[in-house]
Amino acid sequence: MQHDAARARALADLPERYNAADDFIGGNLRAGRGARTAVIDARLSLTYAELSDRIDRAAAALLALGLRRDERVLLCLLDTAAFAIAFFACLKVGVIPVPLNTLLTTEDYAWLVEDSGARAVMVDAELSGKWRDIADSRPEVRFLSIDNGPWASLERLYADAAPLAAPADTHRDDVAFWQYTSGSTGKPKAAMHVHASPRLAANLFGAGVIGYRESDVVHSVAKQFFGYGLGNAAFFPFSVGATTVLNRERPTAAGVSDLMRRHGVTILHGVPTFYAAWFADGASGFPALRLGVSAGEALPAHLAEEFRKRFNADLIDGIGSTEMLHIFLSNRPGDVRPGCTGRPVPGYEARLVGDDGAPVVDGEIGELQVKGPTSAAGYWRNRDKSRATFAGEWTRTGDKFRRDAEGYYHYGGRSDDMLKVGGIYVAPSEVEAAIASHEGVLEAAVVGVPDKDGLIKPRAHVVLKPGVSAAGMEETLKAHVKARLAAYKAPRAIVFEVALPKTATGKIQRFRLRDRG
Repeated sequence: MQHDAARARALADLPERYNAADDFIGGNLRAGRGARTAVIDARLSLTYAELSDRIDRAAAALLALGLRRDERVLLCLLDTAAFAIAFFACLKVGVIPVPLNTLLTTEDYAWLVEDSGARAVMVDAELSGKWRDIADSRPEVRFLSIDNGPWASLERLYADAAPLAAPADTHRDDVAFWQYTSGSTGKPKAAMHVHASPRLAANLFGAGVIGYRESDVVHSVAKQFFGYGLGNAAFFPFSVGATTVLNRERPTAAGVSDLMRRHGVTILHGVPTFYAAWFADGASGFPALRLGVSAGEALPAHLAEEFRKRFNADLIDGIGSTEMLHIFLSNRPGDVRPGCTGRPVPGYEARLVGDDGAPVVDGEIGELQVKGPTSAAGYWRNRDKSRATFAGEWTRTGDKFRRDAEGYYHYGGRSDDMLKVGGIYVAPSEVEAAIASHEGVLEAAVVGVPDKDGLIKPRAHVVLKPGVSAAGMEETLKAHVKARLAAYKAPRAIVFEVALPKTATGKIQRFRLRDRG
């Protein structure tokens, strides 16, 4: 990891001998917050003292199983208190937890076991069916169950264990955990994050931008296997002694609304596709709600405006990445520009470069590169891609942006999603936002497809709101876009869909739409 000036400033109050679990969990006990509620899920509620006790016992149980420093433990867990217990227990003893997408296939998981060289795997009982064949074929890997699954129960192992006396003597630059990329265009890569990074992200974005408070009750629609969700539901609330509300089920508009009413959620983290569905479901009320946060994809302007209208609160858009751990470019509460991603989070620097690697001028689209203290140490066993992505102090994001004269950044799509129509760049997100502003549209995705001459033209895939007929809508939407954008940006064709293909974290899989021909 690069030790640039920004990182040096951020690390000023962080000792070299540092353990993230001891900070985020033990720090709340030392601050007198042991009796405060830390985690709420569908089955139980734990105070910080109770959570700390379970983590310390689980940590001792891991050592008793023979797990040692720097060995990997895969976590295939739903969003419950058990996730926090398993994750922070690993950190506490210097074992490396690796959260996994819970929606993958058995083939995917088998590859991840092989790639990671994992010594152990923790699996939620509900997900164990995908893992049985792997467990049978890999007797050298220790399998543990959460919630009474087919293997030894982690809960039973730590129930009678004596709490760990002291955390591992880790360095702030020791690798703490891995996060696999989504792998939407190939095999996933494991970004290796160090112990210092969660605290730095919590200080710079959680405190510096969001302004988390001890009194906050937080819910993240994004699950914790996703880096965005891990920060939202664990690092940020635990950094100040706030309460996190977890949902093991697939999120639905009605389910999230119910959680928010029952627990008085004050900060909601989601993705644009969720907010669109939530508003379509009639979301209203929630007097405790003081802020919404969106990431994962660019937030269309009308969703930010609708959030403000319904709740008299800001919905701020931001962008982060697996490689940078969390959000590094964001709007601010009280300074929201709908349709804009905002400015660099204090402690991070951003620049835009053209295809030739030279900086672009304001108003032009370029690839976003970012420099900051939470950059991953690199990819596991992938030196070539590490060198390509982590270019010295700068990390290549693969995202296209333009910066306006006031220093605000406007999203232009992924590098491989950008369209050149008639030699001019067209940002799919800009066309999508124009389509989505029509009152009959729920969501939209735009991809480039070749016409009869082999020239790339934009094609829109649109999901209409319930009850809206597709009859006559193609020409209506084309005219709607042309009334808002330059004519060349309008889609040449519109395909109406029941739903858009998405990753487990809610990102639209445009490559699947392109492949439909």
